Order: sequence, then structure tokens, then C-alpha cells
Amino acid sequence: MTQKIAVAIIHGAGTPKKSFAGKLINQISEQFSKQLFIQDAVDQLVFEPVYWSSIFADEQEKLWEKMHKSSELDFPLLRRFVIEFLGDAVAYQPTTLKNQNYDRVHALVAKSMNRLREKAGPNAPLCVISHSLGTVVASNYFYDLQYRRMNMGKKTIDCTSLNPLEQCETLTLFYTLGSPLALWSLRYMDYGSPVKVPATRMLEQYPHLQGEWLNFYDKDDVLAFPLKMVSEGYNKAVTKDVAVNAGGILTSWNPLSHNQYDVEKEVIQPIVKGLIKTWEAVN
Repeated sequence: MTQKIAVAIIHGAGTPKKSFAGKLINQISEQFSKQLFIQDAVDQLVFEPVYWSSIFADEQEKLWEKMHKSSELDFPLLRRFVIEFLGDAVAYQPTTLKNQNYDRVHALVAKSMNRLREKAGPNAPLCVISHSLGTVVASNYFYDLQYRRMNMGKKTIDCTSLNPLEQCETLTLFYTLGSPLALWSLRYMDYGSPVKVPATRMLEQYPHLQGEWLNFYDKDDVLAFPLKMVSEGYNKAVTKDVAVNAGGILTSWNPLSHNQYDVEKEVIQPIVKGLIKTWEAVN
């Protein structure tokens, strides 16, 4: 029996459709099947979309209705965009209060890890593909598990079982798309510390395993930045900053490229390559 790979897909700011990961899953599955020459290759990948913005969707809708009805504000469509996108970033910030949104979001991520463990096994290599604010969510979630467990809220702890995958001990591949992590590093005087990829346990179990952290960014995407230059810690942790030209004729040359990474071949192919190398290393 072969060891499957667990793949978590974490969306960015805003409230996408529940099917947000569909295109990405289809493209990765198709290319993986073509390049891994075994029968039923697609069954070797177990996907789990992490729909975390659902936590804020109702509250944002209520806020928008209040603002929209009580005030004659200019640029209503742009303001709605601000409430959804920037609202997620503000709401997610940790506070000193109990039952904070930081804990609620991470508890949802923990439940997704639980489902991956059930379908792929407790020792499955974990691949995390995250976009935009989702890269911050992923970074914080795994950093807390690796280094700052005192930051974990009660809801998250209650949803996290004591097995390697859910304890972040099998994290092998980390792909950040259109990431604002460089901006988030300003919260710390020394720009903070990045997560370790691959996790130490994976290297001990599979000495020839080559995990990686690839950070994809488009120079026209004003929310995305390279990470290796942030600090020496990030320089060591991030395998490579990958410049891409995301989007088509209407989006590749402007900030709208921010939402086009999941259909870009320059993003899909390196991810598939990493998945194949990982599968071969553990099988």
C-alpha cells in the first residue's frame, strides 16, 4: 500500500465561493496523473479546501447592510470590497479576549487537518497551498504548533488530535501565492520567525526527502512580496521566491493579477513537481 499525500488549500481574503479550490485541484490532479506513471495516480493526492472566511461572512454582511442603509457613502462597490477583504484581515487579528476570531479560524483549520488525517493517514506528508491572507493564516497556525503553543486557543486545542499530521510534524511542502507575509512581519521588531519546512520529523524519517517552501509573486500584484529578503530567518526558511506573470490579457499587467495564481502554469508546474518528488521519496 502506498502513502498518500495530504494537500490543504487555504484561500485568501474575501468571501469566495465554496468551490474556490476547484480549478486548482483539477489542474494539479491532471498534471500529477500525467507525470506520475502509476495506475490511479490521482488517488495518491487527498485534497482539503479550508474555507475559513465563512466565519466572518455573516458579520460582514450585517455590517455592510448597516453602513449602506444609514449613510450615503460614495463608491459603494469599492467599500463593499474593503469590508470583505480588509475586514478579514482586521477580524483575524489576535486579541486578549477569549473565543477570539484568531482561535475560531485556527479551530476550523484544525478540523480540516483532522479530515486530511482520516483520509490520508496520520503520517501522510502534508502539502499546504495558501493564497493572500491565507498565507498568514497558514503561517500563524503552523508556527504556533511548532514554536508557540501558548498562542493556541482552547477551540483549536480541542480540535487538534495527538497524531503527527495534525501536530504539524509531517509538514513537507509549503506554497505561498500572492503573499503579504512581508507586511505582517512588521508586527515584530526583528520581522519575526518563519515556520520550518520541512518539519524535522519528516527529515528524520525520510533522509532523502526534499521538502520546500516556494513563494510565488507577481510584480504587478501590490499585495504580494518576495520573502527571502525580509530577514536572515526567512532567507533560510524559504527555498525560493518565484516571480510569475499571473493572469491573462486583462489581468496580468495590473493588481488584478492577485487573484489569478491558481490558473497560472508557472505556479501549477512547480507544485506538481514538488508533489511528485515527495511521493517518490516516501514510497
